[in-house]
Amino acid sequence: MPDLVIAGGSIVTPAGTTLADVAISDGRIERIARDVGDAAEAIDASGMLVLAGAIDVHTHLRLPDEVHPDRFRRDTEAAAAGGTTTVLTFNNPGTGISDDGARSLMRGLDEFRERTAGESAVDYGLCAVITGQQAEPVRELPSLIASGVPTFKAFMVYDFALPDTTLERVMRTAAQNGGMLQLHCEEPGIIEPLIARCLAAGENGPRFHAACRPPEAEAAATRRAIEMARRIEAPLYIVHLSCEPALEAVAEAKARGEPVYAETCPHYLALTDALYADPDDAEVIKRVISPPLRTSADVEALWGGLRDGVLDVIGSDHVPDRIDTEKHLPAPPFPQISNGAPGIETLTSVVYSEGVARGRISLERMTEVISANPARLFGLPTKGVLEVGRDADLVVWNPGARRTLRQQELHHSSDFTPFEGLEVTGAPVHVLTRGRPPGRGRFIERRLG
Repeated sequence: MPDLVIAGGSIVTPAGTTLADVAISDGRIERIARDVGDAAEAIDASGMLVLAGAIDVHTHLRLPDEVHPDRFRRDTEAAAAGGTTTVLTFNNPGTGISDDGARSLMRGLDEFRERTAGESAVDYGLCAVITGQQAEPVRELPSLIASGVPTFKAFMVYDFALPDTTLERVMRTAAQNGGMLQLHCEEPGIIEPLIARCLAAGENGPRFHAACRPPEAEAAATRRAIEMARRIEAPLYIVHLSCEPALEAVAEAKARGEPVYAETCPHYLALTDALYADPDDAEVIKRVISPPLRTSADVEALWGGLRDGVLDVIGSDHVPDRIDTEKHLPAPPFPQISNGAPGIETLTSVVYSEGVARGRISLERMTEVISANPARLFGLPTKGVLEVGRDADLVVWNPGARRTLRQQELHHSSDFTPFEGLEVTGAPVHVLTRGRPPGRGRFIERRLG
C-alpha cells in the first residue's frame, strides 16, 4: 500500500496535462493512474493542479549571524511556502561565508556544508562563486566539480569580477571536467563612465542606479561572453537576463546550435522601470537590483523568449536584503546600495499569475522553465518532472485562488518585497518534499549530463 495518494487532480508535466492520481512510497512517485487505490494517507486534489515543485537555481541565501540567526532556515521555509522544493544557492561575497586569506573554493564548500547542515526546510545545493579575489580558483575547479558542485558563477562587473583571460580558463576547465559557468553579464566599460557622470552631477539617489546600467551594457557583455564560449566550445549559462537586446544575442547563439542557456527572473516579468519614478527613496531602494528593471516592451519580449524557447529557466535571484540591515535608510549614494531583492517565496505565484493566467505561456511550459529545465541543466535527475521513479517533490496548486502580495504575509527573512501590492492568481495548497511536509532538507551533490 502506498504511503500517500494525491487523488483527483490534474497532473501537469511539460508533455501535457491529464486527470489522474499520484501514489507515493518511500519519498518517490510510485504510480500515476486514474485510480491507484487506497493508501495510508490521502490528499483530495479535486479541481486542483498537481505540479512538480519548483527548482530555484538562483538564490543568494545568507547564513545565520548574531543579528539574524535564523535567516537560512526562514528563507528555505519561505521557498516551500511558495511551492519551491529544491534550492540552489551561491556563497558569494555578502552571504556570510568567511573565507580565509587564500579564499579557497574547497574550504568554502566545506564551511558551507557544515554551517547549513540541518538548517534547510527543502533539498538544496551549492553553486560556488568564483571571484578575482581568490588565489587559484581555476586549479580547484576539478575538485569542486567532483565534490558535487558542477555549476559556479562569475561576474563581469564589480570589484570581484574576473578578467577575460581567467573567464576563458574557467570556461575551458568547466567544459573539460563536466561543469558549467553561470555568468553575470554587464559591461563595466559602459557602466562605470555613467556612474562617474551621475556622481559628478550630484545625481546619487537610488533611482540613478538604473540609469547607469542601460540595456546596452547587458547586451554588449552578453555578446562578448557568448563569443568567448563559442571560441572555447564550452557551455554557458547566462543569469538574470533582463532586456530584449541581450535576448536577441542568446537567440542568435541558439540558432547556431551553441550550448548557451539563459534565465530570467520574476521581477523582470512583472515589474517595470516605471517604479524608479517614485519620489520616495524608501520605495525605490526596494528595486535596486542588477540588472535593473526594464521597460514594458522588454517585459513582453521576455515572455516571448520563454514561449519560443530562447529562455530556458526562471530563477528568483533571491537576495534576502533588509532595509534595516543591508539596504539602509536614509539611502547612501547609489553605488553603495546593496543590489538585490527577495523573491524566493513568490516565484511560482508571479510566474503562474503573470504568465499562465494571462495567457502569455502555457501551464506545461511553466513547469518546464521552473522545474524540468532546472533539473536537467543543473544535475538533478530525480527531480523536476512528475513521473514514476522521481522524488515526490509535489505541489497541489489552486488555480482559482486570488490574493495580493504583502510583506506582512510572507515568510522570508527580508523586511520588504518588491512585489508589494501585486494581485496574483493561483496559490499552493499542499507542498511535499520527498512525499512529506517540508522541513527535512538534504544537501545534494550534483553531476551534469
